[in-house]
Amino acid sequence: MRERQQPWREADAQAVVRSLLEHALPALGATAVALWATGPGASLALAGYAGFSAEEADRWRHVPPGVATPAARALAERRLIRYDTAPKARLPTIGARHVGGGRVVAPALWGGRILGVLEIGWPHRLPSWPPQTERHTERQIEALAELCARTLDAGHGGRAGPAPEGVVPEPARAELAELADTLPDPALVLLPRLGPRGGLEGFVVEHANPPFADASGRHRAGLEGVSLAEAYPMAAGLAGAAEEVYATGRPARLSHPPPGPPAGRAELAVTRHGVRLLLVWRARDHAGRLPALLAHAQRLARIGAFEEDLLAGEVTWNGEMFDLYGLGPRDRPFPLDRLSDHAHPDDAPAVGGFLRTLVGRRRPAAVAFRLRRPDGAVRQVRVVAEPVPGAGGAVAGVRGVCQDVSSQHWTEVALAVTRDQLAHTERHAAERDRLALRLQHAIMPPSDDAMDSYGLHVAVRYRPAREEHLVGGDWYDAFALPSRRILLVVGDVAGHGLQAATGMVVLRNALRGLAVTGAGPARLLAWLNLLARHQADRVTATVVCGLYDPRTRELRWARAGHLPPLLLRGGGGRELPLTRGAVLGAFRDPRYEEGRLRLRPDDTLLLYTDGLIERRNGDLERARDRLLATATQPAGGLDHRLDHLLTHCGSSEDDDTCLVGVHLRPE
Repeated sequence: MRERQQPWREADAQAVVRSLLEHALPALGATAVALWATGPGASLALAGYAGFSAEEADRWRHVPPGVATPAARALAERRLIRYDTAPKARLPTIGARHVGGGRVVAPALWGGRILGVLEIGWPHRLPSWPPQTERHTERQIEALAELCARTLDAGHGGRAGPAPEGVVPEPARAELAELADTLPDPALVLLPRLGPRGGLEGFVVEHANPPFADASGRHRAGLEGVSLAEAYPMAAGLAGAAEEVYATGRPARLSHPPPGPPAGRAELAVTRHGVRLLLVWRARDHAGRLPALLAHAQRLARIGAFEEDLLAGEVTWNGEMFDLYGLGPRDRPFPLDRLSDHAHPDDAPAVGGFLRTLVGRRRPAAVAFRLRRPDGAVRQVRVVAEPVPGAGGAVAGVRGVCQDVSSQHWTEVALAVTRDQLAHTERHAAERDRLALRLQHAIMPPSDDAMDSYGLHVAVRYRPAREEHLVGGDWYDAFALPSRRILLVVGDVAGHGLQAATGMVVLRNALRGLAVTGAGPARLLAWLNLLARHQADRVTATVVCGLYDPRTRELRWARAGHLPPLLLRGGGGRELPLTRGAVLGAFRDPRYEEGRLRLRPDDTLLLYTDGLIERRNGDLERARDRLLATATQPAGGLDHRLDHLLTHCGSSEDDDTCLVGVHLRPE
């Protein structure tokens, strides 16, 4: 099968950006350029580049919808955006590490649609253009973006001549109209109306499906060529959304009254298909769709329905019954008294008892048996039926359902076969859990721990999970280094069990050894990330690491995906500002930033793992607010404060909890 390709020619797009960098952009001082093409759902694809390495281009071939980049922002806001300095600290983008200067991103607009985004990079800050030439320069960039848009538009379907081989053209009018006619809800196909200079002036109706009701009573064929406002008088609040979808390709949903009766609330979905828009009103009342929903449910559950008139000898099946029995729509359905002919011989007695109960005793009945299909396949089915009473109490007919339960049957068989294996595995898992718990308690004793050094009182609380099989990888550390600085660490290895416990031991001991080198917290976490990625069983973990210098009272700290510490000062409290830092083991070369805090006498710092605030079906933000409110309540010393937090934070005992408190004694 030939892979679908982009509707633009990659060679043309690459030639255009190279020409821009060689002839147009040197005068502006730019050294790199990238051309992004828009895709479904406002995604972006790298159409061409120059000034960036091939390795960097491979990393940015596709940007999914919702990923914040400078190009995605220009697409969403539909305007030229300047970044006087490198945007990498705020938004990721191509070549952020190598072309670290200013950027300009401009939408590539043509015919009312944004077909792509032009991104231009400078090696340093953006040049200081005089005010009288700044707008002229921006217009130059917009003109270059329009030139790129024409290149991207050259391969789109719907134009004269055949589409290049392998290119999937946009839906033709007939295809989109046919799609609209199959919908049970009102729908319109709109075509943009462009001005003499190519600007978007509005939309006209190209096709209306049968459920669409025109306010003036015109036949839907008479709506072709009519403006959207005339065909749908309530379109005043819709124009902006339609223009946004047409320009960016990002689908939109909004609450809008449906055209014509029944009146009520409806959800309007607007999507772009090539150069056309499809508007579909979906009523909030779905009662009219119940038959269709029931049919879908029967198909997904593989349930067939049947009815038999015993007096007239007529048998009626739905489509699923034919599929279950391996018959075609032209085959004749057979009556229930021939059901044994299609069952496995060993199941014939069960089928006979089912029929005697149903017809002879005139009572509802059910049976499960192995169905032998004409194609040789054997399926496990279950039939449930009830008699239809007739005159004089006789059975006039039978109706019921038949479901393919093969998957459930074989699952039950597999469960029965592996029950003994599961019992053995459970015993083995219990032994592993006990081993992990002993290992965890050897390294992280749940008893209180404390230290007093250089006027700093450090207290620790560790609470293991209530269930032994939930043994996790939480850890803490607090000890004085040879440099007289104090290392403060709280971490959490992902997962539970022996692997999490051993991973915790490796990371904790490694950090102790690395800290002796005198490196800062950010460098320590970078080294620890390399260790996490290159272990035999790669682990992921969150960590917050701090180094306190008693001479300056300064705390340097960094985090790897962990919650920031809390600072309690003067009766109030706050979280320390969030620093950049990815989870250990997740990325090859992440960047870790350091935060700095100068402690004052009587300050208290709290470092903790998420077990302190996590609870089932809980809101994390509300839990953090509750923790801060509880931590700022008056307490009789650091140890009492930690015990109070463990008691009143309301955290679940399904996870380990580490809590480290640091208090600088008053002078």
